[in-house]
Amino acid sequence: MTCNTGEIIELLEELAPPHLAEDWDNIGLQVGSARSEIDAVLVSLDPTPVVIAEARRRGAGMLVCHHPAIFRPLSRVVADEPAGALLQDAICSGVAVYAAHTNLDSSPQGVNVALAEVFSLQEHVPLVHSAAGEAYKLVTFLPAEHVAALSAALFEAGAGVIGDYAGCSFRVQGKGTFTPGPGSHPAYGSEAGPNELSEARLEMVMGADRMGDVVKALLASHPYEEPAYDIYRLYKPTGAGSGRVGDLPEPVSLGHLARECRRRLGNPAVRLAGDPSVAVRRLAVCGGSGGKLAVPALEAGAQALITGDVGHHEAQEALAVGLAVIDAGHYHTERPVVPHLAALLEGAAERAGIKVEILVSEVHTDPWINGGAE
Repeated sequence: MTCNTGEIIELLEELAPPHLAEDWDNIGLQVGSARSEIDAVLVSLDPTPVVIAEARRRGAGMLVCHHPAIFRPLSRVVADEPAGALLQDAICSGVAVYAAHTNLDSSPQGVNVALAEVFSLQEHVPLVHSAAGEAYKLVTFLPAEHVAALSAALFEAGAGVIGDYAGCSFRVQGKGTFTPGPGSHPAYGSEAGPNELSEARLEMVMGADRMGDVVKALLASHPYEEPAYDIYRLYKPTGAGSGRVGDLPEPVSLGHLARECRRRLGNPAVRLAGDPSVAVRRLAVCGGSGGKLAVPALEAGAQALITGDVGHHEAQEALAVGLAVIDAGHYHTERPVVPHLAALLEGAAERAGIKVEILVSEVHTDPWINGGAE
Protein backbone atom coordinates (compact mmCIF):
# COMPACT_ATOMS: atom_id res chain seq x y z
CA MET A 1 0.00 0.00 0.00
CA THR A 2 1.91 3.06 -1.21
CA CYS A 3 1.24 6.39 -2.89
CA ASN A 4 3.22 9.61 -3.02
CA THR A 5 2.76 12.84 -1.11
CA GLY A 6 1.94 14.73 -4.30
CA GLU A 7 -1.20 12.62 -4.78
CA ILE A 8 -2.34 13.43 -1.24
CA ILE A 9 -1.61 17.13 -1.79
CA GLU A 10 -3.86 17.14 -4.86
CA LEU A 11 -6.70 15.71 -2.78
CA LEU A 12 -6.10 18.19 0.05
CA GLU A 13 -6.11 21.15 -2.31
CA GLU A 14 -9.49 20.10 -3.65
CA LEU A 15 -10.82 20.00 -0.08
CA ALA A 16 -9.13 23.26 0.95
CA PRO A 17 -8.20 25.24 -2.20
CA PRO A 18 -5.01 27.31 -1.72
CA HIS A 19 -6.66 30.44 -3.17
CA LEU A 20 -8.85 30.60 -0.05
CA ALA A 21 -5.80 31.27 2.16
CA GLU A 22 -5.11 34.75 3.48
CA ASP A 23 -2.21 36.65 1.90
CA TRP A 24 -0.23 36.61 5.16
CA ASP A 25 -0.57 32.87 5.63
CA ASN A 26 1.98 30.14 4.87
CA ILE A 27 0.35 26.95 3.63
CA GLY A 28 1.25 23.90 1.59
CA LEU A 29 4.14 21.44 1.73
CA GLN A 30 6.67 22.76 4.24
CA VAL A 31 8.93 19.78 4.79
CA GLY A 32 9.72 16.90 2.45
CA SER A 33 9.14 16.10 -1.20
CA ALA A 34 5.99 15.72 -3.27
CA ARG A 35 7.60 12.62 -4.79
CA SER A 36 8.09 10.71 -1.54
CA GLU A 37 6.34 7.36 -1.30
CA ILE A 38 4.19 6.90 1.79
CA ASP A 39 1.94 4.23 3.30
CA ALA A 40 0.03 6.39 5.77
CA VAL A 41 -0.95 10.00 6.53
CA LEU A 42 -1.39 11.37 10.04
CA VAL A 43 -3.85 14.27 10.50
CA SER A 44 -3.25 16.61 13.45
CA LEU A 45 -4.07 20.12 14.53
CA ASP A 46 -0.46 21.06 15.35
CA PRO A 47 3.00 19.97 14.23
CA THR A 48 4.79 19.41 17.53
CA PRO A 49 7.74 17.16 18.43
CA VAL A 50 5.33 14.73 20.09
CA VAL A 51 3.18 14.61 16.95
CA ILE A 52 6.23 14.01 14.75
CA ALA A 53 7.18 11.15 17.08
CA GLU A 54 3.62 9.82 16.79
CA ALA A 55 3.84 9.91 12.98
CA ARG A 56 7.12 8.00 13.12
CA ARG A 57 5.75 5.46 15.60
CA ARG A 58 2.58 4.84 13.58
CA GLY A 59 4.38 4.60 10.25
CA ALA A 60 3.00 7.80 8.71
CA GLY A 61 5.32 9.32 6.11
CA MET A 62 3.22 12.47 5.89
CA LEU A 63 1.76 14.79 8.52
CA VAL A 64 -1.19 16.97 7.53
CA CYS A 65 -1.75 19.71 10.08
CA HIS A 66 -3.88 22.82 10.42
CA HIS A 67 -1.26 25.09 11.96
CA PRO A 68 1.90 25.63 9.86
CA ALA A 69 5.26 24.33 11.00
CA ILE A 70 6.82 27.38 9.33
CA PHE A 71 4.70 30.47 9.81
CA ARG A 72 7.11 33.38 9.73
CA PRO A 73 10.17 33.56 7.45
CA LEU A 74 13.17 31.73 8.86
CA SER A 75 16.70 33.06 8.49
CA ARG A 76 18.26 29.90 9.85
CA VAL A 77 17.42 26.36 10.96
CA VAL A 78 19.22 25.69 14.23
CA ALA A 79 18.41 22.55 16.20
CA ASP A 80 18.97 24.42 19.50
CA GLU A 81 15.85 26.52 18.76
CA PRO A 82 12.27 25.13 18.86
CA ALA A 83 11.45 25.76 15.19
CA GLY A 84 14.77 24.40 13.98
CA ALA A 85 14.54 21.34 16.22
CA LEU A 86 11.05 20.56 14.91
CA LEU A 87 12.10 20.85 11.27
CA GLN A 88 15.24 18.80 11.82
CA ASP A 89 13.21 16.13 13.59
CA ALA A 90 10.72 15.96 10.70
CA ILE A 91 13.47 15.77 8.08
CA CYS A 92 15.49 13.15 9.95
CA SER A 93 12.31 11.13 10.56
CA GLY A 94 11.40 11.26 6.88
CA VAL A 95 8.02 12.82 7.68
CA ALA A 96 6.68 15.27 5.11
CA VAL A 97 4.72 18.14 6.70
CA TYR A 98 1.82 19.85 4.93
CA ALA A 99 -0.25 22.72 6.36
CA ALA A 100 -3.82 23.69 5.47
CA HIS A 101 -4.47 26.77 7.59
CA THR A 102 -6.71 29.70 6.64
CA ASN A 103 -7.72 27.92 3.44
CA LEU A 104 -9.11 25.13 5.64
CA ASP A 105 -10.78 27.76 7.84
CA SER A 106 -12.63 29.20 4.84
CA SER A 107 -13.26 25.95 3.00
CA PRO A 108 -16.91 24.89 2.69
CA GLN A 109 -15.68 21.53 4.01
CA GLY A 110 -13.30 22.84 6.65
CA VAL A 111 -12.85 23.96 10.25
CA ASN A 112 -16.04 25.92 10.67
CA VAL A 113 -18.22 23.36 8.95
CA ALA A 114 -16.86 20.71 11.34
CA LEU A 115 -17.65 22.97 14.31
CA ALA A 116 -21.15 23.74 12.97
CA GLU A 117 -21.82 20.01 12.71
CA VAL A 118 -20.80 19.49 16.35
CA PHE A 119 -23.83 21.59 17.28
CA SER A 120 -26.07 20.19 14.51
CA LEU A 121 -26.60 23.62 12.97
CA GLN A 122 -29.20 23.53 10.23
CA GLU A 123 -28.72 25.16 6.81
CA HIS A 124 -25.55 26.85 8.01
CA VAL A 125 -23.75 29.35 5.76
CA PRO A 126 -20.57 31.46 6.07
CA LEU A 127 -20.71 34.44 8.39
CA VAL A 128 -18.44 36.37 6.02
CA HIS A 129 -18.22 35.11 2.45
CA SER A 130 -14.72 34.66 1.02
CA ALA A 131 -13.63 37.29 -1.50
CA ALA A 132 -11.23 34.73 -2.97
CA GLY A 133 -14.11 32.90 -4.58
CA GLU A 134 -15.60 36.00 -6.21
CA ALA A 135 -15.93 36.09 -9.97
CA TYR A 136 -16.06 39.08 -12.31
CA LYS A 137 -17.00 39.66 -15.93
CA LEU A 138 -14.80 41.75 -18.19
CA VAL A 139 -16.44 43.49 -21.16
CA THR A 140 -14.58 45.47 -23.81
CA PHE A 141 -15.15 46.74 -27.35
CA LEU A 142 -12.82 46.65 -30.36
CA PRO A 143 -12.67 46.03 -34.12
CA ALA A 144 -13.44 42.41 -35.05
CA GLU A 145 -10.03 41.87 -36.66
CA HIS A 146 -8.32 42.34 -33.25
CA VAL A 147 -10.60 40.09 -31.22
CA ALA A 148 -8.54 36.92 -31.67
CA ALA A 149 -5.24 38.53 -30.59
CA LEU A 150 -6.76 40.30 -27.57
CA SER A 151 -8.65 37.18 -26.52
CA ALA A 152 -5.43 35.16 -26.60
CA ALA A 153 -3.69 37.72 -24.37
CA LEU A 154 -6.58 37.73 -21.88
CA PHE A 155 -6.75 33.94 -21.80
CA GLU A 156 -3.01 33.83 -21.17
CA ALA A 157 -3.51 36.22 -18.22
CA GLY A 158 -6.08 33.88 -16.65
CA ALA A 159 -9.45 35.09 -17.95
CA GLY A 160 -12.06 32.91 -19.60
CA VAL A 161 -11.95 29.93 -17.22
CA ILE A 162 -15.29 28.38 -16.25
CA GLY A 163 -14.92 25.19 -14.21
CA ASP A 164 -12.95 22.68 -16.26
CA TYR A 165 -13.20 24.81 -19.43
CA ALA A 166 -10.67 27.40 -20.59
CA GLY A 167 -10.82 29.91 -23.46
CA CYS A 168 -14.46 30.82 -22.74
CA SER A 169 -15.77 34.09 -24.20
CA PHE A 170 -18.83 35.67 -25.80
CA ARG A 171 -18.71 37.97 -28.84
CA VAL A 172 -21.35 40.01 -30.62
CA GLN A 173 -21.23 42.69 -33.31
CA GLY A 174 -22.48 46.24 -32.87
CA LYS A 175 -21.85 49.93 -33.55
CA GLY A 176 -19.56 52.13 -31.48
CA THR A 177 -19.43 55.92 -31.58
CA PHE A 178 -16.81 58.40 -30.37
CA THR A 179 -15.62 61.96 -30.89
CA PRO A 180 -11.84 62.48 -30.40
CA GLY A 181 -10.74 65.27 -28.10
CA PRO A 182 -7.86 67.73 -28.60
CA GLY A 183 -4.50 65.97 -28.61
CA SER A 184 -5.96 62.50 -29.13
CA HIS A 185 -4.71 60.14 -31.83
CA PRO A 186 -7.41 57.55 -32.53
CA ALA A 187 -6.29 54.29 -34.13
CA TYR A 188 -9.53 54.28 -36.15
CA GLY A 189 -11.77 57.00 -37.56
CA SER A 190 -11.23 60.70 -38.03
CA GLU A 191 -9.68 63.11 -35.56
CA ALA A 192 -11.95 65.87 -36.85
CA GLY A 193 -15.44 64.83 -35.83
CA PRO A 194 -17.89 62.16 -34.63
CA ASN A 195 -17.10 58.60 -35.70
CA GLU A 196 -19.13 55.45 -35.99
CA LEU A 197 -17.37 52.07 -36.20
CA SER A 198 -18.35 48.46 -36.48
CA GLU A 199 -17.09 46.82 -33.29
CA ALA A 200 -17.24 43.53 -31.46
CA ARG A 201 -18.30 43.31 -27.83
CA LEU A 202 -16.01 40.81 -26.10
CA GLU A 203 -16.97 39.29 -22.74
CA MET A 204 -15.21 36.80 -20.47
CA VAL A 205 -15.13 35.92 -16.79
CA MET A 206 -12.16 36.11 -14.42
CA GLY A 207 -11.42 35.39 -10.78
CA ALA A 208 -10.65 38.14 -8.31
CA ASP A 209 -7.10 36.81 -8.02
CA ARG A 210 -6.51 37.23 -11.78
CA MET A 211 -8.08 40.67 -12.23
CA GLY A 212 -4.88 42.70 -12.05
CA ASP A 213 -3.07 40.53 -14.60
CA VAL A 214 -6.08 40.49 -16.94
CA VAL A 215 -6.53 44.27 -16.92
CA LYS A 216 -2.80 44.73 -17.48
CA ALA A 217 -2.97 42.38 -20.48
CA LEU A 218 -5.99 44.22 -21.87
CA LEU A 219 -4.30 47.62 -21.68
CA ALA A 220 -1.13 46.23 -23.27
CA SER A 221 -2.88 44.42 -26.13
CA HIS A 222 -5.93 46.51 -26.95
CA PRO A 223 -5.65 48.37 -30.26
CA TYR A 224 -7.30 51.57 -28.99
CA GLU A 225 -5.46 54.49 -27.44
CA GLU A 226 -8.12 54.65 -24.69
CA PRO A 227 -9.78 51.21 -24.40
CA ALA A 228 -13.33 51.19 -23.10
CA TYR A 229 -13.93 48.30 -20.72
CA ASP A 230 -16.26 47.40 -17.85
CA ILE A 231 -15.84 44.98 -14.95
CA TYR A 232 -18.95 43.54 -13.31
CA ARG A 233 -18.98 41.65 -10.05
CA LEU A 234 -20.87 38.37 -10.40
CA TYR A 235 -22.88 36.67 -7.70
CA LYS A 236 -21.24 33.28 -7.31
CA PRO A 237 -21.93 31.68 -3.92
CA THR A 238 -19.24 29.12 -3.16
CA GLY A 239 -19.98 28.31 0.47
CA ALA A 240 -16.48 29.50 1.40
CA GLY A 241 -15.82 32.08 4.07
CA SER A 242 -15.15 32.87 7.73
CA GLY A 243 -17.26 31.27 10.44
CA ARG A 244 -20.69 29.68 10.01
CA VAL A 245 -24.18 30.57 11.17
CA GLY A 246 -27.30 28.44 11.31
CA ASP A 247 -30.26 27.37 13.43
CA LEU A 248 -30.08 24.96 16.33
CA PRO A 249 -32.51 22.01 16.12
CA GLU A 250 -34.44 23.65 18.97
CA PRO A 251 -33.93 26.73 21.15
CA VAL A 252 -31.79 26.28 24.27
CA SER A 253 -30.65 28.61 27.02
CA LEU A 254 -27.24 30.22 26.76
CA GLY A 255 -26.19 28.46 29.98
CA HIS A 256 -27.21 25.09 28.54
CA LEU A 257 -25.25 25.87 25.37
CA ALA A 258 -22.15 26.66 27.45
CA ARG A 259 -22.48 23.31 29.24
CA GLU A 260 -22.82 21.58 25.86
CA CYS A 261 -19.59 23.28 24.76
CA ARG A 262 -17.82 21.71 27.74
CA ARG A 263 -19.28 18.31 26.96
CA ARG A 264 -19.04 18.26 23.15
CA LEU A 265 -15.72 20.08 22.77
CA GLY A 266 -14.06 18.64 25.87
CA ASN A 267 -13.02 21.95 27.38
CA PRO A 268 -13.78 22.35 31.10
CA ALA A 269 -12.65 26.00 31.02
CA VAL A 270 -15.41 27.46 28.81
CA ARG A 271 -16.07 31.18 29.41
CA LEU A 272 -19.45 32.84 28.97
CA ALA A 273 -20.34 36.51 28.34
CA GLY A 274 -24.09 37.11 28.49
CA ASP A 275 -27.24 36.19 30.41
CA PRO A 276 -27.26 32.39 30.91
CA SER A 277 -31.07 32.36 30.81
CA VAL A 278 -31.43 33.97 27.37
CA ALA A 279 -32.80 31.69 24.64
CA VAL A 280 -30.56 30.89 21.68
CA ARG A 281 -32.06 29.61 18.44
CA ARG A 282 -29.67 30.95 15.82
CA LEU A 283 -26.00 30.31 16.54
CA ALA A 284 -22.76 31.55 14.97
CA VAL A 285 -19.52 29.60 15.30
CA CYS A 286 -15.90 30.25 14.36
CA GLY A 287 -13.05 27.88 15.12
CA GLY A 288 -9.88 29.42 16.53
CA SER A 289 -9.99 33.20 16.93
CA GLY A 290 -13.33 34.73 15.96
CA GLY A 291 -13.94 37.51 18.45
CA LYS A 292 -14.03 40.09 15.68
CA LEU A 293 -17.04 38.40 14.04
CA ALA A 294 -19.56 39.74 16.56
CA VAL A 295 -21.12 42.28 14.19
CA PRO A 296 -21.49 39.85 11.25
CA ALA A 297 -22.96 37.29 13.67
CA LEU A 298 -25.52 39.80 14.93
CA GLU A 299 -26.36 40.90 11.38
CA ALA A 300 -26.92 37.23 10.50
CA GLY A 301 -29.56 37.01 13.24
CA ALA A 302 -27.50 35.02 15.75
CA GLN A 303 -28.13 35.34 19.47
CA ALA A 304 -24.75 33.86 20.40
CA LEU A 305 -21.27 33.23 19.01
CA ILE A 306 -19.06 30.26 19.93
CA THR A 307 -15.37 30.81 19.23
CA GLY A 308 -11.98 31.06 20.96
CA ASP A 309 -9.35 33.62 21.97
CA VAL A 310 -11.95 36.28 22.80
CA GLY A 311 -10.35 39.39 24.27
CA HIS A 312 -11.75 41.49 27.13
CA HIS A 313 -12.76 44.37 24.88
CA GLU A 314 -14.12 42.08 22.17
CA ALA A 315 -16.46 40.49 24.72
CA GLN A 316 -17.59 43.90 25.97
CA GLU A 317 -18.26 45.12 22.43
CA ALA A 318 -20.25 42.00 21.60
CA LEU A 319 -22.43 42.45 24.68
CA ALA A 320 -22.91 46.11 23.81
CA VAL A 321 -24.47 45.21 20.46
CA GLY A 322 -26.63 42.46 21.99
CA LEU A 323 -24.64 39.30 21.18
CA ALA A 324 -23.71 36.68 23.76
CA VAL A 325 -20.29 35.05 23.42
CA ILE A 326 -19.00 31.67 24.51
CA ASP A 327 -15.21 31.34 24.49
CA ALA A 328 -14.60 27.61 24.20
CA GLY A 329 -10.88 27.93 23.45
CA HIS A 330 -8.77 28.07 20.30
CA TYR A 331 -7.72 24.43 20.41
CA HIS A 332 -11.11 22.99 21.32
CA THR A 333 -13.05 24.88 18.65
CA GLU A 334 -10.59 23.74 15.96
CA ARG A 335 -9.98 20.17 17.12
CA PRO A 336 -13.22 18.82 15.51
CA VAL A 337 -11.69 19.40 12.07
CA VAL A 338 -9.05 16.71 12.64
CA PRO A 339 -11.31 13.63 12.44
CA HIS A 340 -13.53 15.53 9.98
CA LEU A 341 -10.63 16.19 7.57
CA ALA A 342 -9.30 12.66 8.01
CA ALA A 343 -12.69 11.23 6.99
CA LEU A 344 -12.91 13.55 3.97
CA LEU A 345 -9.37 12.66 2.91
CA GLU A 346 -10.02 8.96 3.32
CA GLY A 347 -13.13 9.20 1.14
CA ALA A 348 -11.35 11.26 -1.52
CA ALA A 349 -8.45 8.78 -1.63
CA GLU A 350 -10.83 5.85 -2.00
CA ARG A 351 -12.70 7.52 -4.87
CA ALA A 352 -9.39 8.31 -6.59
CA GLY A 353 -8.18 4.74 -6.21
CA ILE A 354 -5.28 5.80 -3.97
CA LYS A 355 -4.17 3.17 -1.48
CA VAL A 356 -3.17 4.93 1.73
CA GLU A 357 -4.04 4.70 5.42
CA ILE A 358 -5.43 7.88 7.00
CA LEU A 359 -4.74 8.20 10.72
CA VAL A 360 -6.15 10.62 13.29
CA SER A 361 -3.63 11.99 15.79
CA GLU A 362 -4.18 10.88 19.38
CA VAL A 363 -1.96 13.63 20.79
CA HIS A 364 -3.53 16.48 22.81
CA THR A 365 -1.67 19.63 21.68
CA ASP A 366 -3.54 22.29 23.65
CA PRO A 367 -0.86 24.21 25.62
CA TRP A 368 -3.38 25.27 28.31
CA ILE A 369 -4.57 23.20 31.25
CA ASN A 370 -7.49 23.88 33.57
CA GLY A 371 -6.22 25.78 36.60
CA GLY A 372 -5.91 23.54 39.62
CA ALA A 373 -6.30 20.34 37.63
CA GLU A 374 -4.44 17.34 38.99
